[in-house]
Amino acid sequence: MPAEYTTFGLAPATRPGEIAADGGHRLHRDFVDFVVDGRSLLFRLADLDAVSPLASDVPPAILAAQVRGLLLESEAPLPGGRYLIYGCPECEDLACGAVTAVIERAHARGTGTDGADYVWRDFAWQTDAHADLERDGYHGIGPFRFAGAEYRAALRSLLDGDGDGDGRAPRRRVLLVGARAAALARLAAALRALGIGADIAGDTVHIHTGELCQYGAVVFGTGVGPAERAAVRGAFERAGADVARVDGTPPIVPLLVARIEQALDPGPVERRRLTRLTAAGGAADVEVTSACRVRLTAHRLDRLHRTRTRELFDGVLEPGRHRLALDARAVKGESFVVARTAGGVLVAAVAHGEPPGHRR
Repeated sequence: MPAEYTTFGLAPATRPGEIAADGGHRLHRDFVDFVVDGRSLLFRLADLDAVSPLASDVPPAILAAQVRGLLLESEAPLPGGRYLIYGCPECEDLACGAVTAVIERAHARGTGTDGADYVWRDFAWQTDAHADLERDGYHGIGPFRFAGAEYRAALRSLLDGDGDGDGRAPRRRVLLVGARAAALARLAAALRALGIGADIAGDTVHIHTGELCQYGAVVFGTGVGPAERAAVRGAFERAGADVARVDGTPPIVPLLVARIEQALDPGPVERRRLTRLTAAGGAADVEVTSACRVRLTAHRLDRLHRTRTRELFDGVLEPGRHRLALDARAVKGESFVVARTAGGVLVAAVAHGEPPGHRR
């Protein structure tokens, strides 16, 4: 393949939701990301909270229309042959800002190609019908030339029922198992507010096998003993469902939401923006693959079982591993640290001892 060609692929990705301290929330969105030369295109665009138009929660007809647009089988939605590449995760309104690019066909070069190639060029941040490349262009991003056969095969796999292009359709439902209905109801309400389906059950005895396969995670509430947990795990195994398991203790709703979001993330670790989090000895080690804003939050229960939440850090980190100091008052006793970026969330229990090793 000639040097000017760039590889094109698709990969499952998640924009995690969040329950804020003031009761506000942002939506959980599963989508298919564009992978250019083995790396997420979204991560090349600095710290951007956005999703592609290939979202898993849109009706099939709308998804098909988006795919056909990227295949240039329909007219460009914006002047100048521009297509939306990434948009607002909350409303997808152009007024909120979106990354757009010109997509066009080009004559295939070399041998072994199938039909015309596709070129993505002139990337820009756009908030109305017309893009100002001088002011809002992503200079240094693209142009990308994709071999036609590879490009069409990847996108058409979405129309052929292959889910996210990687053979794995996201399962955005969670089963909450336990006897404390009130506590589980609060968690279920928080998950539903983010766009994640949540069902509550005392056990899995009366749940049909096909229904179990629809869950991406199972959460065990307080009071669920080893025998009950083993029975639930056995039911999922017999159903052939590979489901993530989350321990629902301590019962802190924002913390549990973060742990569930982490469990539901379908993206491979090497393609995530946030790849590592540990906390010990008064410091947290955080590793990111691209420059992005990172927020650290501590959660714990005090001696009266009241929830204590403390913001520890909020800033932009460069690619690599970073050590961030923790407030000793915020992480005393059994406590947990949550790290968030625009494209991922990780949770770590705080180990009270020497800090983990740190490579510089």
